[in-house]
Amino acid sequence: MASASLSLPALKASYSKAASQRTPFLQQPISPFSQINAKPTKFKLFSSSSSISSTIISTEQIDPLEPDLQIHDPNEKFDWFSQWYPLAPVCDLDKRVPHGKRVMGLDVVVWWDRNEKAWKVFDDCCPHRLAPLSEGRIDQWGRLQCVYHGWCFNGSGDCKFIPQAPPEGPPVHTSKKACVASYPCTVQNGIVWFWSNSDPQYKNILEKKQPPYIPELDDPSYSKMMTTRDIPYGYEVLTENLMDPAHVPYAHYGILRLPKSKNRSQADREGGMPLEISIQAMDINGFLARQDWGSNKFVPPCVFYSSPSIIADQGNGSLPSPSSEKDSPSRSKRRVLFVFMCIPVSPGKSRLIWTFPRNFALWVDKIVPRWMSHVRGNLVLDSDLYLLHVEEHKIMEVGPSNWQRACFLPTKSDAKVVAFRRWLKRYSGGQVDWGEKFDGSLPPPPPREQLLDRYWSHVVNCTSCSAAYKGLNVLEVVLQVISIGLVAIVAATKQTAMHAVARMTIVSAAVICFAASRCSSSPEIV
Repeated sequence: MASASLSLPALKASYSKAASQRTPFLQQPISPFSQINAKPTKFKLFSSSSSISSTIISTEQIDPLEPDLQIHDPNEKFDWFSQWYPLAPVCDLDKRVPHGKRVMGLDVVVWWDRNEKAWKVFDDCCPHRLAPLSEGRIDQWGRLQCVYHGWCFNGSGDCKFIPQAPPEGPPVHTSKKACVASYPCTVQNGIVWFWSNSDPQYKNILEKKQPPYIPELDDPSYSKMMTTRDIPYGYEVLTENLMDPAHVPYAHYGILRLPKSKNRSQADREGGMPLEISIQAMDINGFLARQDWGSNKFVPPCVFYSSPSIIADQGNGSLPSPSSEKDSPSRSKRRVLFVFMCIPVSPGKSRLIWTFPRNFALWVDKIVPRWMSHVRGNLVLDSDLYLLHVEEHKIMEVGPSNWQRACFLPTKSDAKVVAFRRWLKRYSGGQVDWGEKFDGSLPPPPPREQLLDRYWSHVVNCTSCSAAYKGLNVLEVVLQVISIGLVAIVAATKQTAMHAVARMTIVSAAVICFAASRCSSSPEIV
């Protein structure tokens, strides 16, 4: 990449020029997006010793593809196992059963402790014979019970009952070896989060550091429908793909309808166009990005969200282009956010939780079933899923550290992708640090049909889609029974006893019921 291969003298000259024009970095919010994390007691993006807001830099436009001129500590590394990770939306967790999840190679079990009225996250491993506790049950006293031998644990991970231990014998259940590792966890923005280290020193970590907070997700004036899906490619590719707006009109052509700008001519059928994107600031706690329609923020390891500028209501239910905002300032203002939570599961696997909170058309969520919106969301993911899976394997062939040499990114539309890869290289060696869990190599690619499977990647983990899938299966059987019954009526009735019109009507109804049953047997939900 030409812009990434600047000579050292040129870089020094650029830095000298910036230093000679020392102007304080603007303190005022750059957009409504800058207010998203304005809750001071919840989360602060940049908290390093050298505050971004006090850094003296040039106000002259800097090419986002040029080397970053900020001074940083080369020894500062991102600790992947001392972070908050989202596990699942609360709406998709059944309080009656435990749920198994994997994050950063850690197998954990999420379950509802009705005694403490709180969600708990344990190591998904019984200390007895290492059976997965996620396959267990909640007993009549509200304890987590291992399904293998019946050992029971309370909300702190302490073993409270071993059926095989004699009541009059020594209290072996009080041994530390009988306890399950418990992770700090909390519910925020309707999502269960857990701290990825069960060491006792992090027991009260919530008092020192909280998960990223997005006020709109707790605001009753905003919709907050969430979706989750397991993805068959890694965290790095998932995150950079969500940061890439230029791929949308092509990879999702015919699925997503994008507003057209009045100020730019359309170069092709899909509507691709130059994008002005710049990186405002970067440190170990993430980066800010700015483009003509709004702002973006990356809060590692998981959260990336975008806030377009305030949207003017055109009165026809459609989203206007950015240029139309100036044309109708008197109209009611609409606002929508795009929130993505990218979760590293293991090499070549990740999980995505997404939600698009908006402060308009809230009635839609009350009328349209949640599972119907998931059908469309999964269709969008499917449209570029295979090519991203292949892309990841090609990147691994050249090596993550050689990503920028192998890929040619000459335009500003790739600025956020370059920034993410630069952040990843600077603070984590170019990829997720799996510790001793994995060596980073990818699993063999499965067949394409398996990659596009929705049932195991989404339906089983979604309460709405799971219920809809079961309902459609029941409907299929009912329609087939009705179809057979109608045909039997026609067959059992004498031809002279039934009018021809009535006969044709019954036969037509039977055919329609059978056709409807076949449609319900293969819905787009899976």
